[in-house]
Amino acid sequence: MDSQIDRDAIIAMENATLPDEEPTQRFPSRQAAGRGAVSNPGVRFESHTASAFDDGWETLSQDVGELPRLDTTLTRDSTRSAISWNTSPDIGFDRAVNPYRGCEHGCIYCYARPTHAYLGYSPGLDFETKLVFKPDVAELLEKELRRPGYVPRTLALGSNTDPYQPVERTLKLTRSVLQVLDRFNHPVGIVTKSSGVLRDLDILSSMAKRNLARVHLSITTLDARLARVMEPRAATPARRLQAIAELTRAGVPTGVLAAPMIPALNDAEMEKILQAAARAGARHAGFVLLRLPLELRPMFEEWLHAHFPDRARHVLSLIRQTRSGALNDPRFHHRFTGQGVYADLLMRRFTRAARQFGFGEARTQLDCGRFTVPAGSADGAPNQMSLF
Repeated sequence: MDSQIDRDAIIAMENATLPDEEPTQRFPSRQAAGRGAVSNPGVRFESHTASAFDDGWETLSQDVGELPRLDTTLTRDSTRSAISWNTSPDIGFDRAVNPYRGCEHGCIYCYARPTHAYLGYSPGLDFETKLVFKPDVAELLEKELRRPGYVPRTLALGSNTDPYQPVERTLKLTRSVLQVLDRFNHPVGIVTKSSGVLRDLDILSSMAKRNLARVHLSITTLDARLARVMEPRAATPARRLQAIAELTRAGVPTGVLAAPMIPALNDAEMEKILQAAARAGARHAGFVLLRLPLELRPMFEEWLHAHFPDRARHVLSLIRQTRSGALNDPRFHHRFTGQGVYADLLMRRFTRAARQFGFGEARTQLDCGRFTVPAGSADGAPNQMSLF
């Protein structure tokens, strides 16, 4: 596995299409305690699929309630590179580091879920429970930063999955990456929905003084009950607002992402989210419309009918209105904002609220001119002395 897999996965995910019917399930659709997905769709690349089979005891038809709590397992990633590159015109960075694949937060709407299929895992419950981690990510990153001709630009930390998901408390891979970036004076942008980012406030505040760090907190709702259903293992909305306040007090430029906005589910809260974030000290704001690539389409439908049966059809109808009649539109320049009357209204609401709550200031670019390769080498051996 290497960064090429990440690039190919993103490109294929955005350009491919799948029928709207639900893929074969690996086992019955029931809610697992503490998890977001309600099923485990099969891997689209497998030539063989497994389906539930009633052995005559009618166990499939019985209402057994919640499945037992699923344990999280960790698998080492033997990749020999740390930086993933992209050429997408929709995002403001061309490189990223993802210490983890899969995410224990379990957000049902996560656009990264389909990428788990490239590892042979289901985008459903596997994505939340079978995590792949890069134990040598810091060492690999340092080697890449030391390569002759490397040109620094802002590096995104955790662009695919959250760099501060629960397992980070133990493995501390994200912190190790920040330590490397700090030594190299390399700019970094972080997006997370975890208050765990505060653990690294010492590094981030130091980097921020050199205009090398920026953090955005993703807040989807201010309703703790809704958050618990949508993103079961992420920090509560209150904790995320507190993180914004503490980062701001420490001098770290901090913003808020009202993302994703889901029609008729959480989009009515957009203005309240921006207002609360502004009061906490956020300086910049953005929003993204819900995206449903590949397996995420039937998974989200299934989740909606399980948790919000009274409004599921209405939500799906509004989503289709923003996606030219489909549930997803992977085209560049359309996938983040959608199109149509409803999408235009959402954009106008965001623009007005951002102006009202003081998010109009232009975002300052991080400083790439400070980048310096420190003495020594990634393996601890001294560099060869210069002849001049």
